[in-house]
Amino acid sequence: MNFEDNEHLAPNMYYDRHFEKEAVKIMPGEYYVTTGDKLIVTVLGSCVAVCLRDKVTHCGGMNHFLLPNDGSNESGLLTESARYGVYAMELLINHLLKLGASKSRLEAKVFGGGNVLRGLTLNNVGQRNAEFVLDYLHNESIPIVAQDLLDDFPRKVYFFPDTGKVMVRKIKSVHNTTIFDRETEYRMRVKYTPKSGDVDLFT
Repeated sequence: MNFEDNEHLAPNMYYDRHFEKEAVKIMPGEYYVTTGDKLIVTVLGSCVAVCLRDKVTHCGGMNHFLLPNDGSNESGLLTESARYGVYAMELLINHLLKLGASKSRLEAKVFGGGNVLRGLTLNNVGQRNAEFVLDYLHNESIPIVAQDLLDDFPRKVYFFPDTGKVMVRKIKSVHNTTIFDRETEYRMRVKYTPKSGDVDLFT
């Protein structure tokens, strides 16, 4: 990982003609950070995305992740399932700190956790993801200045790190199964990924 670059991961870059801006689309399991004037875009179903921004340096980033179902009814940050969310959050925060952000100045906007994956309603996948994000940010003393969680619709999220602005569009008419297939494939990939060692929580 080369922190000397101002941006990382998320190889899907394009020019957004509507906003007339260079844009990056992040997929499930990815994240992106920048100190520049780029737009970060993602589409969420049951997954959640956290937009973090240093309100002084204006560097910011977004992740996109989902907790695998570990078969446990436990809650909190210590379950095996939650470790994936902790890891996703640490990647994003650590990279922002490398770019000059201060954790004490970070503000969060959180989105997603919709009940959109067919057959997974009983597992409350979206709700578990939403609860994890809220608990994690509370425990890390990172204020949430905006949120749009749960509901039954996928969302398209546009994050402008330089200004902190976020635009959310609910996708109430889905014409294909792309979102569902993408998140289901990602969920299975995460579920069967070998578990790594313990993750250090921020203090």
